[in-house]
Amino acid sequence: MEHTYHIHGMTCNGCRTHVEKTLSEVEGVSNASVNLEKEEATIDMQSHISIEKFQEALKNDGGTYSIHKNGEHHHPQEKKEEKVKGKGTGTFYCPMHCEGDKTYDTLGDCPVCGMDLVEEQNLSGTPVEQWTCPMHPEIIKDEPGACPICGMDLVPMQPDVSSEEKTYKKLLKKFWIAVAFTLPIFLIAMSEMIPSHPLYDIMEQKWWNWIQFGLSIPVVFYATWMFFERAYRSIKTWNLNMFTLIGIGAGVAWLFSVFGMLFPDFFPEQFKTDFGAVHVYFEAATVILTLVLMGQVLEARAHSKTNSAVKELLKLAPNKAVRVVDGNEEEVSIDQIEKGDILRVKPGDKIPVDGAITEGNTTVDESMISGEPIPVDKVQDDKVSSGTINGNQSFLMKAEKVGSDTLLSQIIHMVNDASRSRAPIQKLADTVSGYFVPVVVAISIITFAVWAIWGPEPAYVYALVNAIAVLIIACPCALGLATPMSIMVGVGKGAQNGVLIKNAEALEKLDKVDTLIVDKTGTITEGKPTVEKIGVFGDRFRESEILKFIASLNSSSEHPLAEATVKYGKEQNTEISKTENFSAVTGKGVEGTVDGKKLDLGNAKMMKYAKATISSEIKAEAQSFQKQGKTVSYLSIDGEVSGYVVIGDKIKATSAKAIKELQDKGIAVIMLTGDNHDTAQAVASELNLADFKAGMLPEDKLKEVTKLKEQGKVVAMAGDGINDAPALAKSDVGIAMGTGTDVAIESAMITLVKGDLHGIVKAKNLSHAVMGNIKQNLFFALIYNTLGVPIAAGVLFPFFGILLSPMIAALAMSFSSVSVIANALRLRTKSIDF
Repeated sequence: MEHTYHIHGMTCNGCRTHVEKTLSEVEGVSNASVNLEKEEATIDMQSHISIEKFQEALKNDGGTYSIHKNGEHHHPQEKKEEKVKGKGTGTFYCPMHCEGDKTYDTLGDCPVCGMDLVEEQNLSGTPVEQWTCPMHPEIIKDEPGACPICGMDLVPMQPDVSSEEKTYKKLLKKFWIAVAFTLPIFLIAMSEMIPSHPLYDIMEQKWWNWIQFGLSIPVVFYATWMFFERAYRSIKTWNLNMFTLIGIGAGVAWLFSVFGMLFPDFFPEQFKTDFGAVHVYFEAATVILTLVLMGQVLEARAHSKTNSAVKELLKLAPNKAVRVVDGNEEEVSIDQIEKGDILRVKPGDKIPVDGAITEGNTTVDESMISGEPIPVDKVQDDKVSSGTINGNQSFLMKAEKVGSDTLLSQIIHMVNDASRSRAPIQKLADTVSGYFVPVVVAISIITFAVWAIWGPEPAYVYALVNAIAVLIIACPCALGLATPMSIMVGVGKGAQNGVLIKNAEALEKLDKVDTLIVDKTGTITEGKPTVEKIGVFGDRFRESEILKFIASLNSSSEHPLAEATVKYGKEQNTEISKTENFSAVTGKGVEGTVDGKKLDLGNAKMMKYAKATISSEIKAEAQSFQKQGKTVSYLSIDGEVSGYVVIGDKIKATSAKAIKELQDKGIAVIMLTGDNHDTAQAVASELNLADFKAGMLPEDKLKEVTKLKEQGKVVAMAGDGINDAPALAKSDVGIAMGTGTDVAIESAMITLVKGDLHGIVKAKNLSHAVMGNIKQNLFFALIYNTLGVPIAAGVLFPFFGILLSPMIAALAMSFSSVSVIANALRLRTKSIDF
């Protein structure tokens, strides 16, 4: 029998998998399937099982999940947790993404892998600049000036320290404390190598052992105690990780030493020194822990650089703006700006929100968002984006998108989400990591047994030291960090170059793409069509009347070609009449009634739809323009073709170079356009495009994508994210093209802020660089552990007499994960341009 239940408390795929496994293990369950989106569990059972059994299983598992029958309302008791203040939002996530994109409200360590959580950077946490008095800190002002109490000049307030910086400083403080106590322990232990043993002239070795014990207490129980807490939690929850191995290895060494001091007679002679005391390993335990702590310090510092791209984007967000109210200017906080406000942007200022210029003209540096270094000319009605920098002209603008709706905020949100997503290639690392710790522990036990039975004297000492070295050198975190670090840096790199990645899967798939489908208008061409000619057939209507009908009908359409005709009509002072019964016919044109006349405007398919005949004379006149790469739209009035409009759209300067670059990479570029064959042929010839199809409706593009995929092609589709939505969704990688705030960020896996083929080249280069970096990281991590563990076990000893000290193993382990992060950081300096 099958029952469906509601599951509460799941936040990610990791939760879904965990719940599914727990329910499947309940006695009598043959299969359990959990749907994260619907928050439902479908359970097949041999005979009826009460819901209380499932509730008990989830409760005993230690999770925060609950199960109840569909239709029942469940109100879990919410826990109030204090949020840590920082530069971000108070949202924290695991850098290894152990539970997918799950986030946490408080700073701490990951419950799965034990690593320190990282704070997400976000615009909502961007501090507003304020000033305070150095003598009276209770005085806080939004602008500089004098203190009202003592008259001293106010000074800028220091922003809150980010959680990353707090974590780093906290770890650094503990590290120096650990070094201060570990160093004398190390010197005492190393004095045994001095022939005359001068320290033993001062007191006996057993008393020096007690001093080492005393010095080790602050290291073990303060500076590095968190490692043992994480190890204990990992064993308790059976989320075995790096800290499991460190806790066991260093803990065994320290406890063995304490036991050896207290009960020396318990141990055989081979464990004792020439002075009769049991050989202790306080120096090994403390040095191991201190070196691991050093690795954590280095990782904390390196982590702050991996999301540097988001931090740079955050710096673009201005704190204040100048609002114009009834002709008066006032400086206000960015949070006070509302949609519809008129703002003054002065020369050199950052544009505060997204909007349109209402008065004036200027040039705007959009390189921080689009990645293009050349300033863009802006005139009245042009769109401007938050965070871009105004040139040397002042202008007025109308706020259209504020707060989280601005392009800059959407970019930061997308980068954060993509950075926490998991690439399919990470499944390899996840699979290996799942068996890693148990295998290493087993190898450590085998190592101890082999050395204890067949090793040279003192056999047990060799066995203990090598078993600890095996535990310490193994580093599952290097394997876990290999993919997410590269993804995080790569996604940030893309954002700085106008390439917005929706998730890590998009980067991996794009590297495998061998076929690219592109639209013509706005992708290959400028996307800024202009009217070049109004044509008239017959003598029923004058040119001015044809223009009036075309502009009036198109005034109800949002198509770029329609906007061009309306703009041209206004420039010619044409009267725009009201349109009735307006309707857009997808892929063909528009229809409606203007001044009592039935109008149809569009391509040849639209005329056929309207049952209006295009004569051979009319067709020949239109083709003369189409062969020049122009678009011709026919106008039918009351069922008779009476005029046409010729619209030109220049090919972008970068299109030819970008297509050649993509073709050189082995990618087949196919142009699919709704325009006629002659226009498409002219554009294809100019760009040396061998493969193109004209007259394509949205459903035709979808069929073409389907056909190519059935042939085994890996297809990327570049479109405007709206009309091409079906084909974008069907393709392996959908790429939304656009400019400024019109970019359809949510419509595809990849969005290009500056919508042209140059952006696709950047995206392809980025995906190739990121996937190469991930493979390097995985190779480093796998080869490191593959070679490191056997060497620590002592396989080289019979041939070369080489053994690996646990302290050297700890040093190597600490630097393994740091090296993976350092390799990922190389992506920041890699060029993804032509």
